Amino acid sequence: MKPIHMVDLKQQYLHIKDEIDAAIAGVLDSTVFIGGPQVKDFAKNLAEYVGVKHVIPCANGTDALQIAMMALGLEPGDEVITPSFTYVATTEVIALLKLKPVFVEVNAQTFCIDPEAVRKAITPKTKAIVPVHLYGQSAAMEEIMAIANEYNLFVIEDNAQAIGSDYTFKNGTTQKTGSIGTISCTSFFPSKNLGCYGDGGAMCTNDDALAEKLKMIANHGQSERYYHDMVGCNSRLDALQAAILNIKLPLLDSYIAARIKAADFYDKAFAGNEKITTPFRADYSKHVFHQYTLILEDGDRSDSFRNGLVTFLAEHHIPAMIYYPVAAHKQKMFAAFGGAGFHLEKTDWLTQRVVSLPIHTELDEEQQTWITRKVLEYVNK
Repeated sequence: MKPIHMVDLKQQYLHIKDEIDAAIAGVLDSTVFIGGPQVKDFAKNLAEYVGVKHVIPCANGTDALQIAMMALGLEPGDEVITPSFTYVATTEVIALLKLKPVFVEVNAQTFCIDPEAVRKAITPKTKAIVPVHLYGQSAAMEEIMAIANEYNLFVIEDNAQAIGSDYTFKNGTTQKTGSIGTISCTSFFPSKNLGCYGDGGAMCTNDDALAEKLKMIANHGQSERYYHDMVGCNSRLDALQAAILNIKLPLLDSYIAARIKAADFYDKAFAGNEKITTPFRADYSKHVFHQYTLILEDGDRSDSFRNGLVTFLAEHHIPAMIYYPVAAHKQKMFAAFGGAGFHLEKTDWLTQRVVSLPIHTELDEEQQTWITRKVLEYVNK
């Protein structure tokens, strides 16, 4: 049996080695390392895939979130509603810009922001909502957009973990996640479903004026070289990463299909086990399984039970990860923003019980049989 990894980037690379190596060689030969045709082509290709008018590439997903909030004109003290159950980058940029993060609950099934919790958190100072499509499952965007329209709020989709997911509205129409909000932000961190070989990110929007502003902010606030109209930053996707992404983007749907197949295997293996809750698949979207995340339940000792599984699996050369052991509102970095004042029972409950198993494009049945056998051995002992 091959060694088991949370994400097997080496084997994935070997399948497309010739194309990747040629793309990298092309950039090296051109010596155009910043900007250039590869970046322009990728922006065009991604816009067509997601179904938006504009894609603005940038250096990473965190920058994408920051630039989006800057472009929307949010000012210190403005409130931004966000889930606490997410990677810290989502909430970190809110604090960085001296905005006020307002942490709300998630749906305990989907792990995504609860629309009703959003509605209850709105105040006259609320300016934006940041739904996170966590683990590859879309947030309930139709309800969120209805709330945003009712209160005239911006919506910034954090699409870093769900790129490629299809969202189905109640009228039967479909859109890709990342094409629904005012702006969407994504990351091309290597382990993402669409990952490059370093850092990378992008913003998507259908608003022409907003797209121009996003481009300017990402490029030192300039629309013309050496003429700076606003305070910006330096955040660019380099040509090498764009060249790699242009090879991998046409493969994204096949990558997603492989992840769904692996998730189906896990679901079948764990079906009926009273201590294991497999990932919920909402009927309004396609789960693209950036992570395969279980909820483990063992009464009052669920936290130690879950942690014990991670240790047990490691002893058998099986990696497992906890995404995320501490919710954002309980992180020390948010103490000054009143984080401790938020009481989020569902979020706290999840942080004590979730565990993610290996899932990626190269996972095979022999590996999954070993993984599921060991998980059940621990859970049923």
